[in-house]
Amino acid sequence: MKPYTKNWTQVTEFVMMGFAGVHEAHLLFFILFLTMYVFTLVENLAIILVVGLDHRLWRPMYFFLTHLSCLEIWYTSVTVPKMLTGFIGVDGGKNISYAGCLSQLFIFTFLGATECFLLAAMAYDRYVAICMPLHYGALVSWGTCIRLAAACWLGGFLTPILPIYLMSQLTFCGPNVIDHFFCDASPLLALSCSDVTWKETVDFLVSLAVLLASSMVIAVSYGNIVWTLLHIRSVAERWKAFSTCAAHLTVVSLFYGTLFFMYVRTKVTSSINFNKVVSVFYSIVTPILNPLIYSLRNKEVKGALGRVFSLKFWKGQ
Repeated sequence: MKPYTKNWTQVTEFVMMGFAGVHEAHLLFFILFLTMYVFTLVENLAIILVVGLDHRLWRPMYFFLTHLSCLEIWYTSVTVPKMLTGFIGVDGGKNISYAGCLSQLFIFTFLGATECFLLAAMAYDRYVAICMPLHYGALVSWGTCIRLAAACWLGGFLTPILPIYLMSQLTFCGPNVIDHFFCDASPLLALSCSDVTWKETVDFLVSLAVLLASSMVIAVSYGNIVWTLLHIRSVAERWKAFSTCAAHLTVVSLFYGTLFFMYVRTKVTSSINFNKVVSVFYSIVTPILNPLIYSLRNKEVKGALGRVFSLKFWKGQ
């Protein structure tokens, strides 16, 4: 720490406790999270490779899926490697600089917001495909897809600018121990010596705006999809149309369910350890599940995996 004013000192480094209550199981947790991280990388890289190599998947839905897979790789890489070094007791493995902490929070928030926008764009793609199939080529052209993807990434990048700027204006005079496995906003604010009321309000409003804007697009898209499906007389055709949305709808439910619970909830009494478990779910578990959901519930992806990797398992499903 360096002198700040009078008897205060400005924190220049934080120590992340991680899962401090499981000292005897650190090796087990290290192996578990390392395995999950490797699976995340392999699965999402496989999706990117398959879509890139199989021309049958060169369509808007899979264009957005590759963006989602790239994001998931980056999303987990922001937090998991640092967490792993803390588990195995590497010298300074639990320490992170003040600037590094804010950078991690910025990137994590940026990617989380981008994922919200990408899922909304994918919902719009499904809406046009099912509700306006004759106009699909015009409304969801490659130019439109590129502009939508760029808007998603730009919107995600802009989301954390104000919250992180306000965070940088706060005073941290000690203690410097973050009761979390990464630099999340809530445990950081708990360490500040400043009045954080305004910062908490801004965080809440920004999170609410991102979640509501993206979820409204998803809700309206699926509302129209359901209305269209109800007017299809053939049950087989109705199910065939809905099956193209099933994977996306499952991913949306998992991701938004945990985010709404974590960031846009009223102040209720919940343990810090429980919040950590929820954070693990949306930051580590969800990126593992997404490729599995899209591959296991999508015949085209399964077929492409079989063609690219020649795996009889996928062909036989």
